[in-house]
Amino acid sequence: MDKMKNSGMSETMQTLTRKSACVMLSLLLLLSAVLPVKAAAETAPAKVVRVGSFEDTFNYVNENGARKGYGYELLQTLSGYTGWQFEYVTCDWSDCFEKLKNGEIDIMGDISYTEDRTEEMLFSDEPMGEEKDYLYADLSREDITASDFKTLNGKKIGVLMGTEPEVMLAEWEEKYGLKTEHVNVSNNEDVKQENSNKNPAVNSVQRDYMAGEVSRDLTTRMLLPHDIVEADREGIIHFHDSDYYAQHMHNCDLVDLEDMLQNGTVISGTMIEKPHSFSTACNIATQIIAQVASNQYGGQSFTLSHLAPFVDVSRQKLRKSVIEERIESGEVLDDAIIDKITERRLRTEVQSGIQTIQYQLITLMTCNGQAPFVTVFMYLDEVPEGRTRDDLAMIIEEVMKQRMQGVKNEKGVWITPAFPKLIYVLEEDNIRPGTPYYYLTELAAKCTAKRMVPDYISEKKMLELKVDKNGEGHCYTCMGCRSFLTPYVDPETGKPKYYGRFNQGVVTINLVDVALSSGGNFEKFWKIFDERLALCHKALQARHQRLMGTPSDAAPILWQYGALARLKKGEKIDKLLFGGYSTISLGYAGLYECVKYMTGKSHTDAGAKPFALSVMQHMNDKCNAWKKAENIDYSLYGTPLESTTYKFAKCLQKRFGIVPGITDKNYITNSYHVHVSEHIDAFTKLKFESEFQKLSPGGAISYVEVPNMQDNLEAVIKVMQFIYENIMYAELNTKSDYCQVCGYDGEIQIVPED
Repeated sequence: MDKMKNSGMSETMQTLTRKSACVMLSLLLLLSAVLPVKAAAETAPAKVVRVGSFEDTFNYVNENGARKGYGYELLQTLSGYTGWQFEYVTCDWSDCFEKLKNGEIDIMGDISYTEDRTEEMLFSDEPMGEEKDYLYADLSREDITASDFKTLNGKKIGVLMGTEPEVMLAEWEEKYGLKTEHVNVSNNEDVKQENSNKNPAVNSVQRDYMAGEVSRDLTTRMLLPHDIVEADREGIIHFHDSDYYAQHMHNCDLVDLEDMLQNGTVISGTMIEKPHSFSTACNIATQIIAQVASNQYGGQSFTLSHLAPFVDVSRQKLRKSVIEERIESGEVLDDAIIDKITERRLRTEVQSGIQTIQYQLITLMTCNGQAPFVTVFMYLDEVPEGRTRDDLAMIIEEVMKQRMQGVKNEKGVWITPAFPKLIYVLEEDNIRPGTPYYYLTELAAKCTAKRMVPDYISEKKMLELKVDKNGEGHCYTCMGCRSFLTPYVDPETGKPKYYGRFNQGVVTINLVDVALSSGGNFEKFWKIFDERLALCHKALQARHQRLMGTPSDAAPILWQYGALARLKKGEKIDKLLFGGYSTISLGYAGLYECVKYMTGKSHTDAGAKPFALSVMQHMNDKCNAWKKAENIDYSLYGTPLESTTYKFAKCLQKRFGIVPGITDKNYITNSYHVHVSEHIDAFTKLKFESEFQKLSPGGAISYVEVPNMQDNLEAVIKVMQFIYENIMYAELNTKSDYCQVCGYDGEIQIVPED
């Protein structure tokens, strides 16, 4: 389509007779009386004319604060002849029209001429210029040709709904008898909301999103097979993080902080040697985390156990200093006094070190426009009994005390920070009253009730579920939110290894679409299911191949300096992609809706549960078959959908219409979770979901929604103890409200008006 439109300057008249038009008409006639106006300008005082300014390519403010654009330059040229001074009033598209109507501004530029608008606006006799609107299509689309308009029939066209170009497009289509679907891309909200941890108004985020859109475009046009692109577009699968796929980047990992701190590392070309104090170790850890976050797109985790040895390093250093001070001052060298002073100073240093971690991690901005998505792991049994474990307990205690306090927002109010995420391991030494570290569990309960963290891992259940080839169970953290590594024994050492490993990426299958596509026929369901899984496998292979051949130089902090490996310069990372060192995840979503459509019942129903479990087992069987054939560690993953839940829901409604109880919401259910509408108590929910969680070896998390529990910590601890006995990984979502008007911090009750 090649359509012209006139863009002129417009003024809303206060009455239909345009009785106030005479003064402004001289402006709107533009250059029709150039020389006389110029002469008048040399003697007349400057007139201020208010211009409505909405950001577009004709009139905008660049990164240096300078106004630019064709419309701006035209007005500046006009002011040279009139002597008028233009005052720019910022407004958005609709707001500018209102300001024009009520007299807050005098003129607007870049307005398309229409007959309807002439009823309220006075347009200049001469247009600002002509604007051409084109339809763009992917060069690879052989089914669309410029020479035959009819090839557009049935196609989707991205538009800004309700704008003049969209209206003109509709008129043009009607003229040529075309039928297309207009898809609103206004403000690109899908892009803005894709990551709930990013603020799309911030420059660095916008830069990341712009780069991401370029990557996404390259991915869909050039890098991915067409059938995968189409399946992703239709919501049959979701190819995660395509905005990073053009680069050779992986998803998430467990940072080997122990190797980096004990053996030294290199950050931005600078050698960092083993720290000589706990506070220095904390500072280096935050720098490592920021660097790692800038070289991947998913979450990361580190354990406080790797910081614990540096507490005693500081202790010995402080003790030496105390002794020197007492000698200089002539005081008695009493060991009890020296130890007491040393421990008091050590507590202060631990407090300072943890504060550094807390504030650095939420204020450091990575190159992808957000604070690092990082999880802090708190597991007492990860270090030997004795002083080191007690030192770790001291660190854990300080972490939770500072998290309970929160951080101050810009108004000085204590609030709950989003990061770092905390995970606390429930174990025999802390789960019951009378155990050595039960006081930490009580502190964790208080912290959860106030700040919604930590989340909880049951050491008991994890040791049962995460068993390596030597028959040994292991307890370790997820990578960021919920992605878990599978058990692995290092072939070189014969020992288990978790820190320094990573996940290659995720592709998610929409189980609801499988069910609806089958029409409720079980034979068709399993056939379609296998076809979709084969498509997911193909997409996962593409992810794997994208990482193949990546040189370690692409991210030295990861591959050369210890975060994930110690490869040589120029060495490829290929060996880390096979044999279980890293995982690659088949995600799934909408198990509830899938089962409900196929059986007529929720998967919590005894009659439908076997089908739900068979769906889960079938996906695990496929992952195991792929793994055996390719020596790549495929694992099943309960996807955290975020904005993809809306994408899937919209696609389902478009493909199948509104199916009551299945597609009648603007979301679908995460992974295996019980549907939010079901009435179920916390203990029953956790017990039920535990059966599905063990069938998600690549990661999953269960949660229970509870009210404000700060005055009922006994109940919180009961839930924690139930988690310990029944489910590997779970969280409590509590109320943590903050009123931005009055500053109230606590549960906000919504009371209906009488």
